[in-house]
Amino acid sequence: MATSSIPQVREWAERILPRLTTPPPEAPPAATTDRPSYEPLSAGASREFFQQGNKALKAQRFAEAVAALEAYCHGTAPGDSDYAQAQMWLVKAYKGNEQTQAAINLCQQLLSHEKEYVQTWAKQYLQTLAPEAVFQTTTEDTAESSEALAANGSITDQSAQPRSVPKAGRSNRRGVKLTMRGVAASLALASGLTLSLLGGMILVLAISLLLIVGKENPTEGLVIGVAITIVFNLLVFFLSPLIMDLVQGWLYGTRWTTLSEIQRYSPEAAKVIREVCQQKKLQEPRLGIIEDQNPTAFTYGSLPNSARLVVSKGIFTYLDDDEIATVYAHELGHIVHWDFAVMTLAATLVQITYLLYVYAREMANHLGDSEMANKVKNGAQMASLMAYVFYIVGEYLLLYLSRTREYYADHFAAEVTGNPNGLSRSLVKIAYGILEEGKRSNEPSKVLQGTRALGIADPKSATLTGTAYRVAAEPQKMGRVFLWDMFNPWAWWMELNSTHPLTGKRVRALSTYAEQLGLDTEFDMGRVIREGRSLNKQKLYGNFAMDVVILWADVIGLVLGLAISIAIFSSTQNWRPLVSLPLICFGFGTLLKMVFMYPDFSRAPETDILTLMSDPYASPLRGRAVKLAGEVIGRGDSGYKFSSDLKLQDPTGMIYLHYSSRWGPLGNFLFGMTQADGFVNQQVRVTGWFRRGIMPWIDFTVMECDRKWTVHSYHRFWTVVLGLGAIVLGFLLPRLL
Repeated sequence: MATSSIPQVREWAERILPRLTTPPPEAPPAATTDRPSYEPLSAGASREFFQQGNKALKAQRFAEAVAALEAYCHGTAPGDSDYAQAQMWLVKAYKGNEQTQAAINLCQQLLSHEKEYVQTWAKQYLQTLAPEAVFQTTTEDTAESSEALAANGSITDQSAQPRSVPKAGRSNRRGVKLTMRGVAASLALASGLTLSLLGGMILVLAISLLLIVGKENPTEGLVIGVAITIVFNLLVFFLSPLIMDLVQGWLYGTRWTTLSEIQRYSPEAAKVIREVCQQKKLQEPRLGIIEDQNPTAFTYGSLPNSARLVVSKGIFTYLDDDEIATVYAHELGHIVHWDFAVMTLAATLVQITYLLYVYAREMANHLGDSEMANKVKNGAQMASLMAYVFYIVGEYLLLYLSRTREYYADHFAAEVTGNPNGLSRSLVKIAYGILEEGKRSNEPSKVLQGTRALGIADPKSATLTGTAYRVAAEPQKMGRVFLWDMFNPWAWWMELNSTHPLTGKRVRALSTYAEQLGLDTEFDMGRVIREGRSLNKQKLYGNFAMDVVILWADVIGLVLGLAISIAIFSSTQNWRPLVSLPLICFGFGTLLKMVFMYPDFSRAPETDILTLMSDPYASPLRGRAVKLAGEVIGRGDSGYKFSSDLKLQDPTGMIYLHYSSRWGPLGNFLFGMTQADGFVNQQVRVTGWFRRGIMPWIDFTVMECDRKWTVHSYHRFWTVVLGLGAIVLGFLLPRLL
């Protein structure tokens, strides 16, 4: 900073440099208690101090971080959007710089912050600094509240008074065998089934493509094909980790490190790694760190003694020591169960099926017209179709295995740490970290995109869980967000396409382990489950089968029309129904789907994002007409500068806004290119239809901005055009041809 291009930053650095070489006092005051007389900083200087403080904190240069963040806090208005984040970083910097009392003082001030998520963070962090300080603060707050209510004569039940919400406890007993309730799948069955079927697919395709089609001796081809497939799979099994090592270094900049460095970040995590490896007689895995603040962790390899365990820097930024330990224990569970090796091999086999599909398709297109060429071409075309079907089936098998192995790794972590509540918090805080980092970045994280199947949590569901953690200081509010995950039938349907179990289901399983250890459960899951059992079952399940049919009504109509027209053609040789019926049935299916997806929005109620995310009856089909007010904070796809979708944030959370132009894809492109950026950081009012899948979104129809203009979106219009157009075309085409 002493060489900064900003004069004000250089002057400050010269004044503060002597402090960096001076030992910290034993009990300094908190930064905001005794404010030195710093001059207000310019926007550029303020931003540079903020970034320098963050960078120094990540590098564990705590004295430098304290100096930079203090300068930011003293020279920046408290209303700045990054002010609360800087204060939270300053607490961590004080702790790392052995200024414990300063950290406690500032943390206590944050307990009364206007934002609930800051209060929640302060309560949790203060618990690690000084549990007695939390108790003292809570007692004082409760006493003051009780006295005020007593003066008004309104106290009727002492148990109804507000109280602090500290972390749920952990057990001192490690290695206790815990029963896995509510997890129907078997990891051994999932692994065996996945590998058997994928191996069979590769075998069939290799034989059909190379050795049987067009050959005079198919038996000889079969024997050679089996041998080649076995050798090939063995090579893939042992070479895939080396290939992934190269990818890790090239794409993500993975830095291989030692257990001693991990111990500096998290002493408990290092202890867990040592203990598990000693107990299971394993070599310590190769440990890696990725310099990315999006929190994630994953494991890969071929054999337990040559496994790689990689985490991002975001894990150390967003999680506490005990929570980091549960993440490492979770990843060690994959190594102990060998499922990481199965995933490495299975993922490779799925990609091979796709490559074979591409190869067969291209080979069929480049053959000649001789009799032998036509014979080979027909076989190649059939093999291409088989390869594509196998690829789709393989993807779902891989997803099934991925979900099952996560439950078992969670169970292992709960057993070896005695801290299932810590892992529950980790899953939620990882989602929160992904959400926060996504707001700060203009580009999507390559790490999250590239390691989605291997990571500890699915980044696609981070919006929902991260939003709830960000604002919900009370566990029951946080828990209500999980109602949809656990009780809505659409959750099961949507989970089929997910690499991970829904967070609510994982937290529920972890809560059963906490109960077996005699602990209170995180997020008051017992109450959430009781509330879920009291939901209207008719409303949840009564029309679900019909709703699935309606959701796919356009595709079902197309297939049904094609089947009927083929039957008519077979009996009458009339070709016209082959053209008309599929289009007409597709059109009617589209219009039927439109009626349910876009109900009347003229009486849409005003609400907030957290309330919408807590709706256990939400559906991807039946849109709920709503009105929201908030600030546009960026594009929906941060890595695509022409994205027409937007992110909306209100005081309770963040949600995606989906735009549809009257002029179709070209209009969407032009809106993203010329107008979307103009709404970023602007206050808007939105009317549209709320939907819920793995991630929630709003199909908006009107977006009003006082400082810009009103934007209209035409989701329903284009659905009507598509449906009516298909019907009209279905009637006209037979006459025109």
